[in-house]
Amino acid sequence: MEQRENEVGTKEDLVCYRLQTARSDLHSAEILLEAGEYKAANNRAYYAVFHAINAVHALDGKMYKRHKDAIANFNKIYIKTEIFPREIGRKIGEIEEIRHASDYDDFYIASKEETERQVSVAKEFLNLMEEHCRKNLTGK
Repeated sequence: MEQRENEVGTKEDLVCYRLQTARSDLHSAEILLEAGEYKAANNRAYYAVFHAINAVHALDGKMYKRHKDAIANFNKIYIKTEIFPREIGRKIGEIEEIRHASDYDDFYIASKEETERQVSVAKEFLNLMEEHCRKNLTGK
């Protein structure tokens, strides 16, 4: 989509937009979990995490088109430097792996318990990223 001259937003607008997208993905994951659509819920939980990662990258004016690059750079910039705990990096890897299996493995069976865990991780992650973004945008 092409951006028009009068449609220029701020860094804060972009961060907020990406966080809202992540929040929407998390809400969808919760609805899908409740409906018993575990594979789809795993997908949306992953995307909540992915969009939250991209919100944090937007703070630094960075954008990555490929998921692999966004996650690798998040781990390099924020996990290895311990801005966020190393445990978060491990959880990102797990949620990505479950999403991949849910989306691409023909005979993968997603369980309710596993999906509940994925949605919970996405919620925890999104809350942490929202807090980080708020602090960096407002200084509070």
